[in-house]
Amino acid sequence: MTEMPADISDAMFADAAAHFSEAQLVELAATVALENYRARINRVFLVESEGRYQPDSAD
Repeated sequence: MTEMPADISDAMFADAAAHFSEAQLVELAATVALENYRARINRVFLVESEGRYQPDSAD
């Protein structure tokens, strides 16, 4: 979804549709779009990360 252009295959959509309702798919797409928008705005204005996201390290 975050690639340009935002294309997904029929197989990927079918897989998602098997797990989520139509309303959930709409909400998921909107959430991804919002986060993508925020990331792009942050990049344009050189907003630095506050370091809040810390992925789990492989021990």
